[in-house]
Amino acid sequence: MAESGETRDIRLIHGRYRLLDLIGRGGMGEVWRARDESLGRHVAVKCLKPLGPQRDQSFTRVLRERFRREARVAAALQHRGITVVHDFGEYEGILYLVMELLDGRNLSQLLDDNQHHPLPVDDIVDVAEQVAAALAYTHEQGIVHRDLKPANIVRLADGTAKICDFGIARLGHDIGFTSRLTGTGIAMGTPHYMSPEQIGGGHVDQRSDLYSLGCVLYEIATGVPPFDLADAWAVLVGHRDTVPEPPRSHRPDLPGHVDRIIRDLLAKDPEERPVDARELGRRIAAERGGRAAYVPTVRAPRVEPRTDTRIIREQPASREPRLPSWTRGMTTGHKATGGSGLRVTPPDSAAGLSGEWVPRPASRTPVTPPEAVQRLTPAPELLATLASRHNAGLSLGRLGRWSEAGEVHRAVAAEREHALGPDHPDTLASRYEVAFTLSRTGRAADALREYRRVVEGRERVLGADHPETLGARQEVAYVLGKLGRHFEAHQMYTAVLAARERAMGPDHPDTLRCRHNLAFNLSRLGRLEDSYRMAAEVADARARVLGPDHPDTLVTRCEVGYTLGQLGRWEEALRIYRDVAGARAQALGPDHPDTLAARYEVGISLGRLGRSAEALTLYRDLIDDRTRVSGPQDPETLRARHGLGVNLGRMARWEEALAEARDVCAIRERVLGADHVDTLVSHREVAVALGWLGRWQDALTEYRKVAAARERVLGESHPDTLASRSDEAHCLDQLGRGTEAAELYRRVAALRQRN
Repeated sequence: MAESGETRDIRLIHGRYRLLDLIGRGGMGEVWRARDESLGRHVAVKCLKPLGPQRDQSFTRVLRERFRREARVAAALQHRGITVVHDFGEYEGILYLVMELLDGRNLSQLLDDNQHHPLPVDDIVDVAEQVAAALAYTHEQGIVHRDLKPANIVRLADGTAKICDFGIARLGHDIGFTSRLTGTGIAMGTPHYMSPEQIGGGHVDQRSDLYSLGCVLYEIATGVPPFDLADAWAVLVGHRDTVPEPPRSHRPDLPGHVDRIIRDLLAKDPEERPVDARELGRRIAAERGGRAAYVPTVRAPRVEPRTDTRIIREQPASREPRLPSWTRGMTTGHKATGGSGLRVTPPDSAAGLSGEWVPRPASRTPVTPPEAVQRLTPAPELLATLASRHNAGLSLGRLGRWSEAGEVHRAVAAEREHALGPDHPDTLASRYEVAFTLSRTGRAADALREYRRVVEGRERVLGADHPETLGARQEVAYVLGKLGRHFEAHQMYTAVLAARERAMGPDHPDTLRCRHNLAFNLSRLGRLEDSYRMAAEVADARARVLGPDHPDTLVTRCEVGYTLGQLGRWEEALRIYRDVAGARAQALGPDHPDTLAARYEVGISLGRLGRSAEALTLYRDLIDDRTRVSGPQDPETLRARHGLGVNLGRMARWEEALAEARDVCAIRERVLGADHVDTLVSHREVAVALGWLGRWQDALTEYRKVAAARERVLGESHPDTLASRSDEAHCLDQLGRGTEAAELYRRVAALRQRN
């Protein structure tokens, strides 16, 4: 389907669509002018890039189903402002769409034709009104474009504006052919037109399309996008944190009402944008007709609680993502459940970046080193550059690229230490992020060392009971728990809780978060009844303080469900998980990671109750949804596939269970690493299936691989390591090697007794 020299390979697809001329090529494939031989008309055929043999078969199956679903959705859209999809299918391994052939130029081409000078005002308003009408139609069908940009809006010769590529953006994300950013390999879409919630991994709805439309209108009105920067990460940070210059600052002749509409569309908070595209269209029409009677939808004013009435000094605008009002004044700790991969980075340096830092004496007044007194104030340009790179690291983390985020934070930490000193709040903020990325990449022991370093620095500078010091100490406790050192974690949580209750009171959100983590840790110490009681108390307190459907309340209810399951009360656990899943779907949306996490727990409960057929159905639906939302190689997609394999085994379908476990294990090893905890869990599941199939020698190899890795990463006395050694001993028993098995059992027992 490509051209080579003077010889063009003309194909006939399914005996119907004859490809004539290549008219476009992009990240996802090629667009051809073609002739529909059956109907005698010219059409456009978009051919997606072939998947290739390197793709695993389960991924390919899911992608084909996704393609069919998205193509059906696109074909069902009937509006003059949307490109018509006539047909779709697969030919010789290539997925294709057949669309109407448009006689026009997309907005990106029009800007190029105009040497990137702005378009006439009447054209801008006309495009805005037509695109708003098309978006209103699609949004009312429950469909969000997700990748609106100048190249996806075509202006026909008669002036009609048409939106292209509905549904294709999400397919591109799955295939991995969307735009790439600065060598990071992150499939992101188009950074110049992404909404802040897309960048932050938040909930995306119709208002995200409105933001992207604002970016498009900004560009055709001024000749440049809102953040015209060469570095893609700087563009993303700009969208997330920076108010763009008003369009009229680039183009003084732009009418005020057009400037206002564009700026309203570019509001960081979706709540501050127009309610929907229908309202936007009414507003454009009213302004265009010169009518002053237009009244926008009225929203109730939001009242932000004041957490501190003292005014210390004017603070620079926060560079952190905009947060809901209930998070004001909080410091953030880990969700001990591990159910959601989402996290908002705490404001580790509330005063922003400044070279004017003065250490505050801790409770044991330290002697300030002479070099700290004599250190020159760094250049503002350096501080701004480091701040930008710090935020780029945070963005990488929000996208789940923890290894890359860690590299960024380590480099920034080293430069901040050199420029500002080891105990400067900004240096410690970077060290904190280094520790967090280490924790997320399975390097708990390294994370523990880094967090302790942060705690020591903050104690010297801020004091032992400062909220940021307590936040770092709480992370120490969390990592101790990950290392299986639950008694030490319990001591740390207890001390932090006492300090939080003294400073903040028993119902402060940070106090409740600490109590939640303490309840979590109690269950890991085997104190299940104590854990259940404390988790239930925290859930009640959070419901009272934050509301019954607040995300933190629902997280604690999940912990209650977990403990009930450990107590064997699976029916009660199932009811709680189903309630939480329903509440999260209502409050956060059905595709939110926390909603999907609760559905996973429903599957766990069904399996434990022996209802594996129901669990299989749930996991298959969950795998499909996880793949659609996050991709086939996302850790949570793989976790759902692991659950599917476990329940196949429970139904004695061991050959299928083994195939699923091996597939998941191979992907986890490639994506997460050979020693990642999830990879090792998959290796163990492979061994379990091999054992049930009577292949004990192969099972022994797998069990030993898991035991050796856990001993290397966690230590020989960690409970997970000991469990693996017990698995190994059982395998030896099955192979008739009783003496070796007995010796190994004795060794495990001695290590457990020593603990």
